[in-house]
Parts: sequence; C-alpha cells; structure tokens
Amino acid sequence: MNGHDELQELGRASGAHGEVVLRRRGAVTELVVDGVFAMDDVDTSTERALATEALARCTGDRLRVLVGGLGLGWTAATALADPRVAAVDVAELQAPLVGWARRGLLPALPLDDPRLALHVTDVAEALVAAPGRYDAVLLDVDNGPGFLVHGSNARLYAAAGLATALAALRPGGVLAIWSSDPVPELAARLRALPHTAGVEHLVLPVERDRRRFDYAVVLARTAQPSSRGR
Repeated sequence: MNGHDELQELGRASGAHGEVVLRRRGAVTELVVDGVFAMDDVDTSTERALATEALARCTGDRLRVLVGGLGLGWTAATALADPRVAAVDVAELQAPLVGWARRGLLPALPLDDPRLALHVTDVAEALVAAPGRYDAVLLDVDNGPGFLVHGSNARLYAAAGLATALAALRPGGVLAIWSSDPVPELAARLRALPHTAGVEHLVLPVERDRRRFDYAVVLARTAQPSSRGR
C-alpha cells in the first residue's frame, strides 16, 4: 500500500459499542470499531475461506447460513456464491455499518440477491433465537477470541456460548470461527462439548507487506442422528 494514498472517510457514526468508522485508503477499504482496527480488504482470502471451508463440509442443498459479523461483506458474499445456499442471514451489531452496506458502500455485497437478509442484532441473541435453524454458522465478530473488539463477546467463545452456536445448527451442520491467530485452545474447547462429530483447526498463512501472518478457521460439525433403532 502506498503511504501517500489519500484517506477518504466514507462514514463515521456512534454504534452499539463506541464509534464505527468506514474509510478508504487508496483502493483499500478499512473498518475501525471503537478505536480498534477491525479489518481491511487488502487480502480477503481468509474471510472467504470462512464460508468456503464451512460449506464444503455441508451436504445437501437449500442450505441456510448465519453470518455473525458483517465486516466488509466478503464472507456473506462468498456464501451467496454457492448455488446450494437458499438463504444468508447476517447478524451485525453495528447499525451504522448495516446502513452503509444498504447504501452500497460495501462493493462485495450483492444487495440485489433476494437470499440475503441483513439484521441489526447481537449474534449471541440471534443464535439463542434459532435452535436447529441453520446448516452453517460463520462467526467473524472479533479478531479472534484472544483479541476481542468488545469485551462482552468473550461469552461467544466460552463453553456455553459455543454450545449455543452448535445448538443453532441442524444435525450435520457446521460451525466456523475466524481468528487472526491460531487458536488450538478454542478447538480443544469445542472437542470437549457433547454432540460434536468432528473439530478441525485450519491455519491459513497470508503474506502482507513481505511478512507472513497465520490466520485460523476453527470448524466443528454437529453429530448426525443415529439411524439405528432401539
């Protein structure tokens, strides 16, 4: 990125937990939440992998997907690119970000796709309200459980919060969680929960500014019901 690129502010507003800023630096869009740099679109491969890796482990069609955290729209857009997906619900806590998205300030997001629904809500509440509803739940609301945008999000990564996320899935559904660092402890926490059929910890290396960064996606599948009779 050119250090002389002009910084253009696209939006600034008070959100649910502090100020939300959407800005563009040259060709790069950046999101800052409560003074914490949340993300940019220099490299969106891992945000897209959050969707592709989860959906690759889903079977059948007419899939329903919940995306926790709108971000810059890449995860939701990638889920919608899968023809098996019938609906994508996005739970985003920050109302200003949803408003900017609806104005077309997130170019990745296909607003004309009728399968897309944007909701201003806490994803924790959306999970509680939707037991057994989704085939995939994709969580990207922080920079990972070790680098929270909001301290209250810690509950999502505790055993009870993970169990609630898994309960929002249909049998055989997939929970996927994005992190800016490897989180083997999160994978271990998921393995310890009942009704998980498999847990994977994927490390996704990305090179930026001639430096290697190891991002991660943790995936957990819910068990299929037993076909054996009593």
